[in-house]
Amino acid sequence: MTVERDRSNLPPLSLHVPEPRFRPGDTVDFGEIEVPPAGAQRRPDTADKASSFHELAYTMVRVLDEDHRAVGPWDPKLDPDTLRKMLRSMALVRAFDERMFRAQRQGKTSFYMKSTGEEAVSVGAASALAYDDMCFPSYRQQGILLTRGWSLVDMMNQIYSNKGDRLQGRQLPIMYSVKDASFFSISGNLTTQYPQAVGWAMASAAKGDSRIAATWCGEGSTAEGDFHSALTFATVYRAPVIFNVVNNQWAISSFSGFAGAEATTFAARAIGYGIAGIRVDGNDILAVYAATQWAAERARTNQGPTLIEHFTYRVEGHSTSDDPTQYRSAGEPTAWPMGDPVVRLKNHLIALGEWDEERHAAQDLELAEEVKRSQKEAEKNGILGHGMHQPFETMFEGVFEETPWHLKEQCQQMLDEQKAAGL
Repeated sequence: MTVERDRSNLPPLSLHVPEPRFRPGDTVDFGEIEVPPAGAQRRPDTADKASSFHELAYTMVRVLDEDHRAVGPWDPKLDPDTLRKMLRSMALVRAFDERMFRAQRQGKTSFYMKSTGEEAVSVGAASALAYDDMCFPSYRQQGILLTRGWSLVDMMNQIYSNKGDRLQGRQLPIMYSVKDASFFSISGNLTTQYPQAVGWAMASAAKGDSRIAATWCGEGSTAEGDFHSALTFATVYRAPVIFNVVNNQWAISSFSGFAGAEATTFAARAIGYGIAGIRVDGNDILAVYAATQWAAERARTNQGPTLIEHFTYRVEGHSTSDDPTQYRSAGEPTAWPMGDPVVRLKNHLIALGEWDEERHAAQDLELAEEVKRSQKEAEKNGILGHGMHQPFETMFEGVFEETPWHLKEQCQQMLDEQKAAGL
């Protein structure tokens, strides 16, 4: 028997719709962000159970302090040459981004995505991983390829979809695929790389290999089903994989609250799956390096996966198709309390007596010239929209090991029509 209860004294139900704190024209104050002191977070042993350090999912691992010193148990104690190499890689990413952004504005390519302010996420991780560890990136991790020394010309050929493009124009510009650099094909479909990374890691473990996988996605993409499917499989089989969630505060024009940031951290999602979760200062390259190194050791010693949330900020628009002034305050990038990752590492090296402003300025000029030379070389192969850079018949290739008869027939028909039209 159903008993009706009096609800007359209850308030009506309501929905909570997240709203960013700042909109265009607003004065920005990030004072509500809790930034813990550098060096204050404990570093568990890599063999410790994930349940024993849940607090690391809610605080923030930081190494560089306000005086530009590396402090605390997470300090990876890198030598000056390694620090300079990482600084150079981040500066190269920035120079590459600037040149390719201008190329898009000049009509030489249709699309580009910069990673300004997020360089430490990819460069720090790539520096800590082994070269043959397989990376399953999202579309803002060009720093992995540049850190691994991949050809600028080859990357530009892909951006231009020209005759030098190894992918033959089949991928959107910036969606690289470089097997020789252990860099999986970038996909515009959000978070598909997560289950792929888990599958690759499981295969590596099944074969008794020593290589691990690492994958990246934005905080908005954690709302995708693939994210949760991947974490489930990784948890059950203890796959040797590192999940990187790049929390840059914005998923195009949707702020992080729509993915759950108002309720908890993204690193805390690891807790529900029973895996290690760490939240790091994504603009502190030493913290990124240390967390990746720690997670990699856990993976290689069969301790299972780790989820690392990189707390950072997307300084530029989502892409060349986006205008962030339409949905966020112009004051946000300069007010961001974590600073600039390039400047922070530069200042650390200067504090060590291993760098100076003159050398830094000279390096910026050198890298700008290197990128410029590479661009000229790539443009010898053509730019997007200036002619057909790949033969028509290549659209039928690269899918089947042996082309089926009906595709051969269609291809021949197309070539005959092309010839008849005088093309």
